[in-house]
Amino acid sequence: MIFMRSSSVLLPSSLATLRSRFCSIFSKCGSLILLFTFHLSLLTTSVSAQQKTYCNPINIDYGYTPIPNFSQWGRHRATADPVIVLYKNDYYLFSTNQWGYWWSSDMLNWNFVAKKFLRPWNTGTYDELCAPAVGIIGDTMIVFGSTYTSKFTIWMSTNPKANQWKPLVDSFEIGGWDPSFFTDDDGRLYMYNGSSNRFPMYGVELNRKTMDPIGTRKEMYLLEHWRFGWQRFGEYMDNTFLDPFIEGSHMTKYKNKYYLQYGAPGTEFSGYADGLLVGDDPLGPFEAQSDPVSYKLGGFVRGAGHGATFQDRYKHYWHISTTVISVKNTFERRLGIWPTGFDKDDKMFCNTTFGDYPHYLPDAIPGGSDYGTDGKSKYFTGWMLLNFNKPVQVSSTLGGYVPNHAVDELAKTYWSAATGNSGEWIQTDLGTLSTVNAIQINYADQDVSFPKEMDSIFLGKTIGLYHQYKLYSSIDGKKWNLLVDKSQNKKDVPHDYVELEKPVQARFIKLENIHMPTGKFAISGFRVFGNGNGAKPNAVEGFIVLRTEKDKRSAFIKWKPVDNAFAYNIYYGTHPDKLYTSIMVHANNEYWMKSMDSQKTYYYCIESINENGVSERSKVIEVK
Repeated sequence: MIFMRSSSVLLPSSLATLRSRFCSIFSKCGSLILLFTFHLSLLTTSVSAQQKTYCNPINIDYGYTPIPNFSQWGRHRATADPVIVLYKNDYYLFSTNQWGYWWSSDMLNWNFVAKKFLRPWNTGTYDELCAPAVGIIGDTMIVFGSTYTSKFTIWMSTNPKANQWKPLVDSFEIGGWDPSFFTDDDGRLYMYNGSSNRFPMYGVELNRKTMDPIGTRKEMYLLEHWRFGWQRFGEYMDNTFLDPFIEGSHMTKYKNKYYLQYGAPGTEFSGYADGLLVGDDPLGPFEAQSDPVSYKLGGFVRGAGHGATFQDRYKHYWHISTTVISVKNTFERRLGIWPTGFDKDDKMFCNTTFGDYPHYLPDAIPGGSDYGTDGKSKYFTGWMLLNFNKPVQVSSTLGGYVPNHAVDELAKTYWSAATGNSGEWIQTDLGTLSTVNAIQINYADQDVSFPKEMDSIFLGKTIGLYHQYKLYSSIDGKKWNLLVDKSQNKKDVPHDYVELEKPVQARFIKLENIHMPTGKFAISGFRVFGNGNGAKPNAVEGFIVLRTEKDKRSAFIKWKPVDNAFAYNIYYGTHPDKLYTSIMVHANNEYWMKSMDSQKTYYYCIESINENGVSERSKVIEVK
């Protein structure tokens, strides 16, 4: 949505690059066997030639803000409002203000195509693709950016990979902000649009040749935050400052039902979500569902609003959406992709549980079912976070950007070294000898700047930037072995994710900077995944949900802390067998819930989490 309003550690000078293939997590075994296995692994490289997994936020070359002084914090990366479509067996990703788009054959490696959509009737004038609509009509892809004017072009292509575009219509007369296209099975074309805290979301049928409206726009839905707690504006859902916004429409058809999705209540909040309307006709009437279809309140990646649902090449459903940072500016955002589906009763849901942990890509499970009967995603690897709030050592620290911010599971906080020089490093202690399967490096923007002569290049897109680094592992913090060597990398990887081809046994993981594209060496999340080779946490006891009497949208949730757990998943829903929504809570044993439907009975349960796995879920309780 866009709207107006300390000391060095000696490193080995040369080590053979590690090499091997992806395999399952090692089972726990004796220390001698672990050490022997670890040293054997040094004979082979460990970066997977073809990764089978990914981790949110997705690792694309997000552009920097288009205006150098967009905020007091200076330049920073941002994009939002994504759409992915499968076209000619490739995935195409469009999002806000990137001066181009991406395509991918595997949903992991994204190739940027630079494109300024210039108005043919006004040469040199650029239509920024803000919250773009992307549709498929027959064998043709169409693209249209948000506008309140009547002089925005709708573009068409039958070869977007080669950047071949031409106008479908020079000036789309009715315009629309936050638009989306939907082509029904009968070939009829519809557009939905709206981004407002005063007006509803609209829908209209279009003539697929002229793009003229057929009839007048119809009101689709206006927010009901008096009933649905999650629609309340604000980080704490308290409706301060402004009324909530409805925006970001997207339509999905499944078994003759129409599932109209919409973003709310505001793009800068952790509670940013995609709500759901269900009807029998593309223009309604619709029935509003109690809970968002796409929602992610807790964890490292938060927010899951203004997105789009799409199918992979195996006809399985996924949802891409906007995730929230909103530190350097309100509109500092990233993108996340979540497995999505429909249950036996045709209820649509999006699985964001462990949504920022490693998940398998579509090609890794091409023929399997993506969901079980309990709604759990088969795409989740089961690799757990190994270093939440564990000890950290660094080469240097800039001001208050302290080392622990790199392992606190908050994307809003980060550690920064004093410089961006080669040789700056950060080291995380896993606490015990652990099985390491994957590592995610989330860079932060600190003191970002570009030479003035390059401003025209970097207004909205980063072309030719790159990160370089090395990863080391150790069992004792003294002898280090080269784990991953990206010292020759020439890609811009702001959220780099490395799946090891073969797991390694390690207690310490070190990240050494070689080259930063700009600014200081700063990390918001140095995240290590695998298994701690220990016991899963105990089950939660004393779980209670106290719904408030005056406002049924809210409840106070409390439970007894589990000694061997660092986090919890609270599951809830309006049916005891459909607890598809969850909230991850770190380092606490209470939660103030504010997102319920005031008119529905709810059901809850909870599980505990540590570096070895999850506990059994508690008994489901009814909350009237």
